[in-house]
Amino acid sequence: MKNISTTELEQTLQTDASIQLIDVRETDEYAGGHIEQAKNVPLSELTERTAELDAKQPIHVICLSGGRSMNASMYLEQAGFDVTNVDGGMMSWEGNVTR
Repeated sequence: MKNISTTELEQTLQTDASIQLIDVRETDEYAGGHIEQAKNVPLSELTERTAELDAKQPIHVICLSGGRSMNASMYLEQAGFDVTNVDGGMMSWEGNVTR
C-alpha cells in the first residue's frame, strides 16, 4: 500500500486536480473541520458507497490519525483502486480546514 505524508498531500492537491481525496471519518468529525477538496465517505459506509468513487482516478484516503484510512485503503486497493493512505491524518494536517 502506498503512503503519503500530509505535507506531500498538500503539495499534491496544489498541483494535481485529478486526485480524489476521501475522508473516512464519521460525518460529525468531518463537519468539525476537513480539507476543502475532501469528500466524506465514512468508513462505516464505504462498502455501500464504493460505486460513488471514480476507479479511473487516483484516490487518497485520510482520517483522524491514519488507522481508519489504512483500513479503507486496503479495502479499496483489493477492489482495484489506485489508493494512497495519508499518514498521520488530520492530526498532522497543517493546511487550511473548511468547516
